Amino acid sequence: MFLSIFDIFKIGVGPSSSHTMGPMTAAARFLEDLRSGREKEPGAGALAGLGASLHGSLAFTGKGHATDRAVVLGFAGFEPATLDPDRAEALEAEINASGTVTPPGLPPLKFQPATDLIFDYDRTLPGHANGMILRAFDDAGHLYLEETYYSIGGGFVLTATELAGQGEGPDALHAEKEEAGFPHPFGSAQEMLQMGRATGKSIARMKWENEAALAPRAEVQTRLDNVWKAMDDCIDRGLRMEGELPGGLAVKRRAKNIYDQLKAEAGTNLAQPHVANDWLSVYAMAVNEENAAGGRVVTSPTNGAAGVVPAVLRYYRDHCIGATEEGRRTFLMTAAAIGGLIKHNASISGAEVGCQGEVGSASAMAAAGLCAALGGTNEQVENAAEIALEHHLGMTCDPVAGLVQVPCIERNGLGAIKAVSAASLALRGDGTHFMPLDNCIEAMRQTGIDMSTKYKETSQGGLAVNLPEC
Repeated sequence: MFLSIFDIFKIGVGPSSSHTMGPMTAAARFLEDLRSGREKEPGAGALAGLGASLHGSLAFTGKGHATDRAVVLGFAGFEPATLDPDRAEALEAEINASGTVTPPGLPPLKFQPATDLIFDYDRTLPGHANGMILRAFDDAGHLYLEETYYSIGGGFVLTATELAGQGEGPDALHAEKEEAGFPHPFGSAQEMLQMGRATGKSIARMKWENEAALAPRAEVQTRLDNVWKAMDDCIDRGLRMEGELPGGLAVKRRAKNIYDQLKAEAGTNLAQPHVANDWLSVYAMAVNEENAAGGRVVTSPTNGAAGVVPAVLRYYRDHCIGATEEGRRTFLMTAAAIGGLIKHNASISGAEVGCQGEVGSASAMAAAGLCAALGGTNEQVENAAEIALEHHLGMTCDPVAGLVQVPCIERNGLGAIKAVSAASLALRGDGTHFMPLDNCIEAMRQTGIDMSTKYKETSQGGLAVNLPEC
């Protein structure tokens, strides 16, 4: 399917796109099926209750990623993009006390999270590491409706049927996009470069024209500017906030303290030449501290990697000579094009391929975006993305206690630094290089297949099991 820039950049809530936003979205979809009168089980009576089971990575790290809370709020009628955190907290307490949810358009339904939401650590569903089964029951306790969902990364959710129908190959995908009227239906970096040469258009312009097949340019631009505002607001809030992050690890927010130091050093001779790295890191850390606290973030392409693209874009705006609003839009369009290629040809899910698919993908997107915004050619942009992704290959996803705090917050800062370095190196060349981006994406996919499950967002290996004794 065609991936819009608004599929890649989705405004939502932390701490995880796959473990929080995805399950909440799945619950909302299940409610919609119930409202639409989807065919129920034969002999079922009146709709009366709900249940859910979490499997694979959703079970192993679901507590740390607030997956249980996401399902509860999804069953209550909330969705990630419109969640009111204050209302949500109060309603969650009410549901735990009453054992009942009252979603709009449906009767009150029995749902006691303590007993009706099961973390199944023994059964991994066959379609994806992030699997969940949602159920509705009648007034006699018999099954009314059941659906299996997979949260495949970046907030994307597919039913088991939808996931099985994806394996139609690139030719079918391209035909589908052409039939839908997209003028530049590239499904690989090679195709993207070929189309650019044939048309004389930049990657950003081709992406703009694809988006214009869905909505008027003015509408796309407004939505794009809203995405950047949400990113920028998240950075600003993260730079203001202090205190300890939730979850029990006693991890303190550091972004504000670092930011205050950087501001105090500005205009003095105290700052070392590498201070640019500190600015990049503090912007990224501010976002990921907000994400860890359950704040409002933008998938870029996931929540766990949500700090990289905003940090590099903020760096472009505030630190790069000649930055413009048009450059900012070019950055985001180009980054989304690269993110779509990675998602289509490999994965952006930490539970599927490790953190190379999250921070690695984000770093490639940011490198491409910055390169384009600074005037890079299509070939230089593709080179920048490849450099950044190549040097994240093999990166595991091993969150301590299943929380997106250690090593995730600092990892976003380093991903941003690598992105800027990759863009700068690419701009020093003419775009020719040894390893094509497509091959690097395929290497990431193969590496993810071979990677042990304990290093793929299960908190069963790596840093997650090597904790300081104190």
